[in-house]
Amino acid sequence: MWDPASYLRYGDERSRPFHDLVARVATERPRTVVDLGCGPGHLTTTLPARWPTARVVGLDSSPEMIAAATGADSPAGTGPDGRSRVEFAVADARTWSPGPEVDVVVSNAVLQWVPGHGELLLRWARELTPGCWLAVQVPGNFDAASHRALREVAEAPRWRHLVADLLRAAPVSDAAGYADLLTGANCAVDAWETTYVHLLPATPGAADHPVLSWMEGTALRPVRAALGGAGTAWDDFRAALNERLVEAYPVRHGLVQFPFHRVFFVARTGARQ
Repeated sequence: MWDPASYLRYGDERSRPFHDLVARVATERPRTVVDLGCGPGHLTTTLPARWPTARVVGLDSSPEMIAAATGADSPAGTGPDGRSRVEFAVADARTWSPGPEVDVVVSNAVLQWVPGHGELLLRWARELTPGCWLAVQVPGNFDAASHRALREVAEAPRWRHLVADLLRAAPVSDAAGYADLLTGANCAVDAWETTYVHLLPATPGAADHPVLSWMEGTALRPVRAALGGAGTAWDDFRAALNERLVEAYPVRHGLVQFPFHRVFFVARTGARQ
């Protein structure tokens, strides 16, 4: 289960790649824009400002995330005409297909969770009509100190049989790999990589390191589930990981520098000459 509150703990830092990605989609009047893997919907609700005439749809496989997106405190709201600005629904990226009216598909920090997603990208490129847009961002930080620390703890004898198999080697390609994949599918591709240096506030005397709090919203979610959720096993695991993160990411001037590498690509279907 996804926890929207944990995911949004560093909402500003997690939002920036989404906006950098969408800015590179060079179309002005799409009919339908789909945010595939929309999470709690706070970023999806920015898309009507980018494309005021479009139908905007947010899809996510997590009922908890969709509940947050459609709840009373949702940022979705309504437009001047009283109509909802965004539609939300539960859907799985692995089985979803774009309809003929979809002109833009945005997938932000989702496909790293989907094994073999290269084939999925090729299918979407085939199913989208020529001239449509596919915009994707995935984290490329699986060799970062945070993930190395996580793997080290998971390989300890106490935990290995429970969680080690959950931690994958880098499940994503680099920008050049995605560019090669999609140019081979007759797409025009804009691909790039960026490292954001997030400066995370460190509260004096706090037990939890800021990077641990960050990881609880994403990478630690399947680990927590495998350990049975809240309880002694989870508490001990996160304490061991916290100890390593304190060493890997020291506090300076009240802040922790947390470099985070991300991979982006925007593909226009059927656009290669």
